[in-house]
Amino acid sequence: MRIIAAIILLSCCAFGQDKAAVAAPVPAPILTGKKVFLANAGWEEPFYEEPLFSGGPDRAYNQFYAAAKAWGRYETVANPADADVLFEIGFSVPQIDVREVRGERLLISIPYDPQFRLVIRDVKTNALLWAFAEHVEWAITERNRDKNFDKAIAKLLEDVRRICAPGPASVK
Repeated sequence: MRIIAAIILLSCCAFGQDKAAVAAPVPAPILTGKKVFLANAGWEEPFYEEPLFSGGPDRAYNQFYAAAKAWGRYETVANPADADVLFEIGFSVPQIDVREVRGERLLISIPYDPQFRLVIRDVKTNALLWAFAEHVEWAITERNRDKNFDKAIAKLLEDVRRICAPGPASVK
C-alpha cells in the first residue's frame, strides 16, 4: 500500500513539473476597484507603558494610510459603504521563544517578531480577497526598530502594488 501511495505521489509531482506555472488570477474587486476604505485593525504591543516602537497605537494605520493615499491607485473614502474594496491594516509584536529560532541556538536574543497584517476584503460580501504579512526586522535600539518599521510599511505597499500591476493573471 505504501508503495502504491509513493508511486501516485511521485507521478503527481512529475506531472506538475511538466506544466508551466500558471499565475492564479487576482480577484476582480482589487483590480477594478477605484475607491478604498482603510480600516485600523489594531496594534498589539507587549508593553503599554514603554512601547517598543514610537508613534503610538495608530502609527501603522497612519503611515499605511498616508502611503496608500500618496500612491494614488485608489481614492480613499471615509465610509466603507462608498468603497469598492476594504483594506484592514494591523500590527502586532508577539513574543517568540528566545532560546530557539528555526531549531538552532541563538547567539543573540531576538525576543519579539513584530509584524504587519494587511487584509483586503470585498465591501459587498466581506469576503477575504487577499492577505499579506510583513515582518519588521528586529533591532535593539528604538531608532533602528523605527527605521525597520518604516521599511516594512513600504514593503507592504509594494506587495499591494505588485498584485495591482498589469500582468499575465487575468481578472476572474
